Amino acid sequence: MTRLNILLLLALVGSALALVHSQYASRQLFMGLESARKDTTRLEIERDRLLVERRAQATPLRVEQIARQQLQMRMVSPGITQYVTAPASAASSAGAKP
Repeated sequence: MTRLNILLLLALVGSALALVHSQYASRQLFMGLESARKDTTRLEIERDRLLVERRAQATPLRVEQIARQQLQMRMVSPGITQYVTAPASAASSAGAKP
């Protein structure tokens, strides 16, 4: 009878240790999950901020302003526009090709 009691006691201690280990592993996994959720939220907020910033950088007014200031570009006007006309011989040979 004492052997059976000792065997049952060892089984009880073993199952208790297994339960403690599984609870510890479960808590570790839950903490990892919460950390991943927190990172996901942080990255979503950063992504939204970057999208807003990109939209603000690509507005037509801002592009035009940068073109004028940094590239010294100016608006097209008929006074500065140069029109190129093709010579008559080049126009007729271009039209003759199939």
